[in-house]
Amino acid sequence: MEKHGWKPVSVEYGDSSFQVMVPGSSEILEMKHIPGLSSPAERIEHALSNPIAGPTLEAIVTSLYKPMKDVQAAVAVSDNTRPVPYHSERGDGILLPILKRLEKSGIARRNIRIIVATGTHAATSGEWKRKAFGNRILESYEIRDHDCTSPDLCSLGSFMGIPVKINPHFFRADIRIVTGLVEPHFMAGFSGGRKAVCPGLVNLEATYLFHSAEYMDDPHATNLVLKGNPCHAIAVEVARKAEVHFCISAMLNDEMELAGVWAGDLEKSHEKAVARVRKCAEVKARHPYDIVLTHGGRVAVNHYQAVKAAYSVIPIIRPGGVVILVAHNGDAEPIGKGGYRRVMQVLREKGPGSFTELIKSGSWKFIPDQWEVQKLDQFFKKVGSFNGLVYCTDNINPEDLRRLPGRSGYEFVAPGCKDIASMVQKAIDHAVASSQTREPRLAYVKDGPHAVPLIRKNVP
Repeated sequence: MEKHGWKPVSVEYGDSSFQVMVPGSSEILEMKHIPGLSSPAERIEHALSNPIAGPTLEAIVTSLYKPMKDVQAAVAVSDNTRPVPYHSERGDGILLPILKRLEKSGIARRNIRIIVATGTHAATSGEWKRKAFGNRILESYEIRDHDCTSPDLCSLGSFMGIPVKINPHFFRADIRIVTGLVEPHFMAGFSGGRKAVCPGLVNLEATYLFHSAEYMDDPHATNLVLKGNPCHAIAVEVARKAEVHFCISAMLNDEMELAGVWAGDLEKSHEKAVARVRKCAEVKARHPYDIVLTHGGRVAVNHYQAVKAAYSVIPIIRPGGVVILVAHNGDAEPIGKGGYRRVMQVLREKGPGSFTELIKSGSWKFIPDQWEVQKLDQFFKKVGSFNGLVYCTDNINPEDLRRLPGRSGYEFVAPGCKDIASMVQKAIDHAVASSQTREPRLAYVKDGPHAVPLIRKNVP
């Protein structure tokens, strides 16, 4: 293939990156660059000392009518699917400042619990906890993973006929704090805030409601949308019932540096973070594209999580187009849990565009993780076939990847080759050469799932 005038682009892959060549006319779609905070530690302390629409942690502690020795605090944290800056040698970790303030207010260290809000995800490993929180926190505080199937969950009442229960250590704490990363979310509009509670800390049945086929099929259950979004609405309602006392939200830039931090009232502080993230995450495009290259970023620890990157480009890929998705699936289960794999086979058997109607029928029995498959099917419905997705990774066995809907990047390299750069390059070459358009339009979404590309008229 003649590649005169082609240009290099750098593709993120796990903790590293590699270069591939794309046609010179290719457009690079990227978020507005936001510098990292110049004094992150100071900004974190400032946010904690000047909360939005609510009292400080210290004021919350002193307002309790209970002997200080008996006061218990619970801090909900995100799991390994969110790169929240909890601990960092650069001084931009948000967790230790919270813990220090609780202790200085008189709460005994033994009465402070850190709860990993895993939702329905697998429990996190000790290795991940050490990397995420640092040795000091790991060795000094009790850290528990939430279990959505535990018989000890506490009732929050009924929502739309579904019993909703919550993590007992969080529910019974005198002070309940949530933390998280605010970024676009392809179901709830934005991550962070109320999502730490629902689905992060609730029972499996409540998760079924949050991820129901009807909710997932709602056009408002998508990136950047909160108004009318049923997932957002149920999460807020459950979080209110849980009576969260304090929330701290972080925002990262494209270099994974802390670029913003907000603290205070659960809803008001989250709204401030959302307003800032919205301005940065939306990427304006001029027209649909025949080929889109994107990646799963650090979010894509497995295939299940990488779906977000494919879904995010639905607005800019034309019917019949091809999306090349690069994902470093470094998790112990690089595809996802058993339910996800089973439902993916159903999608493969049924074909693009028919999955939602199947799971909305009365004969379908809910299977955990079906929501992710439903969102992926919305992507396939747009492109029109499984060939519209080329999935490139070197962490999923070739035979396993071949069984999933979509085309495997291994198809384009020699058997046994696991050179990810070569795989992606050959996938690009093939997409360009086989396009029905003489000069196909190609876009590279540089920020992967963190960006939301949308077609806007009059874009220069």
